[in-house]
Amino acid sequence: MKLKNYLCFLLTIIWIFSLTGCGKTQSENPPESSLPSNVSSEPVLSEPSKETSHVSDKSETKTTLPEEFNDKGIFSAYYEKAYEKMQHMNLEEKIGQMIYARCPITNGAEIAQKYHLGGYVLFGENFADKSKEEVLSEMQSYIDSQEIPMTLSVDEEGGTVTRISGKPQLSSKEFESPRDLYNKGGMELICSDAKEKAKFLKKYLIDTNLAPVCDISLDENAFMYDRSVGLDPNGTSTFVKNVTEISQKNGVSVTLKHFPGYADNADTHTGIAVDDRSLEEFQKNDFKPFEAGIQAGAHLILVSHNIVNCMDNTQPASLSPKVHQILRSSLHFTGIIITDDLDMDAVKEYSGEYSPSVAAVLAGNDMILTSDIESSCHDIKNAVEKKIIDETTINQSVTRILAWKYTTKLMQ
Repeated sequence: MKLKNYLCFLLTIIWIFSLTGCGKTQSENPPESSLPSNVSSEPVLSEPSKETSHVSDKSETKTTLPEEFNDKGIFSAYYEKAYEKMQHMNLEEKIGQMIYARCPITNGAEIAQKYHLGGYVLFGENFADKSKEEVLSEMQSYIDSQEIPMTLSVDEEGGTVTRISGKPQLSSKEFESPRDLYNKGGMELICSDAKEKAKFLKKYLIDTNLAPVCDISLDENAFMYDRSVGLDPNGTSTFVKNVTEISQKNGVSVTLKHFPGYADNADTHTGIAVDDRSLEEFQKNDFKPFEAGIQAGAHLILVSHNIVNCMDNTQPASLSPKVHQILRSSLHFTGIIITDDLDMDAVKEYSGEYSPSVAAVLAGNDMILTSDIESSCHDIKNAVEKKIIDETTINQSVTRILAWKYTTKLMQ
């Protein structure tokens, strides 16, 4: 009996020790406050699988610029922003951005808004008999006509082509031709004229000049002679480089013209001009001023309506994919390619089975100079809907156009 009582007492003591935790060390059960700061005291959940994590990341990532759109060009700092903007535009809005329309005499703001136009080209008639205040009011109305501001341009070459400085109520003088300027004061006078011209155009809210003329013309009787600077390929290249850098530094985009080089060809306003020179001659002479402008960062290049047999003997340069491929791949131009005016007689019979505007897009132009706004918008939209024009082509041009507008601060 005494042994039984002793055993009961011993078992009771062991049970009490087990309840109080006696016999365990601190290292075996550390208090919460002693845990390292990077270790949680909460229960650890199993990590998601790699596949689950990838899906989650993908759903949160913004749609990025397609690789084929990124040519690492002069506007590429704004490609992502432009692409994001473009994705929120409908087809009509995108097509409108590609239309560089001849500015109508009346209702310009309403027409621009209706067709979502990317830009207006202004001629002398748009400034005739108008005061400075009236011109500024009209220009501002065009810019404010839609969410994406329009680009406003003129052909202010100087000499025989002056759209605005030739109006005495708007300018104290008419800009002289590059040829006359160079003959009077050399490249120094060319440079001071370029700066003065850019400031003058900006004063009237014009952000783009359809100049300088890069053509090399030596025949006094040729159509382009008076409009060219009158120098050899190297001298013309220096002229183009200086005008490009000075104009764009002062806020006015330049347009190199008339690619691939007009030389002494006939006037395409009234008919077709056929150029029989070799490709080697273009590479040795005519391409040089364009290459100088491209290296200087020129924003736009205008393509002529000449048929250049060594590049494409079936279509005007403005409608030729082969000519545009040379401009992009051989001369490495990444800016905006625009047509010469599609209403010129030279293109009316050469667009093939499609309208000139559709042929121009298929060739690789980003923007189309035209007076026929309604038909151009309708024809391009119809071609996209019928899969004649891939909408990706439209998207890439519009991305480039918007990136240009961000670059020049037309868009914020």
